[in-house]
Amino acid sequence: MFGRKKPEVLVVGAGPVGLVAALTLARRGVRVQIIDEAWRPTAHAYALALHPRSLALLADMGIAGPVIDAAYRVDGIGLYTGAERRAKLDLAQVGGDHPYVAVMSQSGLEGLLTEALAEHKVKVDWNHRLARIKSHEDHVAVSVDKLEKDTTGYAVTHSSWVVGSGHDFDVPFVIGADGHRSLVRRQLQMEFPEVGKPQHFAVFEFATDFDFGRELRIMLNESDANVVWPLPDGHCRFSFELPGYDDPKDVRRKDRHMFDLGGVRYPQLEESNLLQLLKQRVPWFDGSVGDIRWRLVVRFERRLVKTFGAERVWLAGDAGHMTSPVGIQSMNVGIQEAHALATAMADTLQGSASSDALAAYDKGRLAEWRGLMGLEKKLKRVTAETPEWVTPFANELVMGLPASGSELTALAAQVGVVA
Repeated sequence: MFGRKKPEVLVVGAGPVGLVAALTLARRGVRVQIIDEAWRPTAHAYALALHPRSLALLADMGIAGPVIDAAYRVDGIGLYTGAERRAKLDLAQVGGDHPYVAVMSQSGLEGLLTEALAEHKVKVDWNHRLARIKSHEDHVAVSVDKLEKDTTGYAVTHSSWVVGSGHDFDVPFVIGADGHRSLVRRQLQMEFPEVGKPQHFAVFEFATDFDFGRELRIMLNESDANVVWPLPDGHCRFSFELPGYDDPKDVRRKDRHMFDLGGVRYPQLEESNLLQLLKQRVPWFDGSVGDIRWRLVVRFERRLVKTFGAERVWLAGDAGHMTSPVGIQSMNVGIQEAHALATAMADTLQGSASSDALAAYDKGRLAEWRGLMGLEKKLKRVTAETPEWVTPFANELVMGLPASGSELTALAAQVGVVA
């Protein structure tokens, strides 16, 4: 790790957002180092789909082809209230070279991005944790700890991760792409307030013979929102909101191993409860329910930073925002943020832009997220053309559609909603 030439940008976090940031920098010839405190890439995570805008960006990076080859293509979005099918949104109407959503595992995406980085001789430093960070006018002083496994015991062994070594160095810029529990954000004591009520979902991924017709389906009810994503290997993923459920111990997490969280503590995850939820909330589903390969109760908070950074330390992705999981917006908009932030840093380092470019990044990020989350006081989602059935769900619908920017505007407009 430390035998290389000193990096110009340190990226903290090796999820899709951090990997896109690092790849953007590497393609610009910027020396980049990417670290993650985990010991290996994600095995299973909630994010599973790439929006049209994300696909366009990956195409520019030369990796859209492998992504699309591995993905299940979603061409439309079915909207339901109760058992009634209300509308279908046509992704072809968003325009562009990729007017569809590509459904694939986060681990698959991370693998492709990691391979692309390797072509630029950049690798992820796993088991490396940011210990300290201090921003100065012309550099950032960082301390990085290398974690090592410590195994004790004889008949019964116990392993834990301990600090094996540490290293202090200076770097011109730091990108915090280390998720909703961001060490970068916490080290700098950046405010990350709640801007809405948290949501809990029971998530089930199982094999089925149901034909979704290349359609994502969103079920909107007065008390809950539910979504089903078809997957590329004959499986599907249902996410059922749990109104009234509140257990602060259930935090959103990435699983480094695939494992079942069912059992006594989580009766919501029993197969009998899945069957009841299907019957009550998605009566149109008449497919088989095969082996359940993944299930969990997951908590999604709604938070937004007061600022995405200052001077030489900046945030992207879940480090700066958390929102409804239905449309996978946080990761996809985060990917766009990572590219924009890395581009601004490369321009600054290479003398083609001033620090104003980073200030513009902050302003733009806050404006977009305040709009997506419906936090602007003058924001009106509905118009005279909005169907009556949509009106109660307009805000949730905007946060649940798998798109952003002009594509989101075009999708929402199909049911008379202002995005």
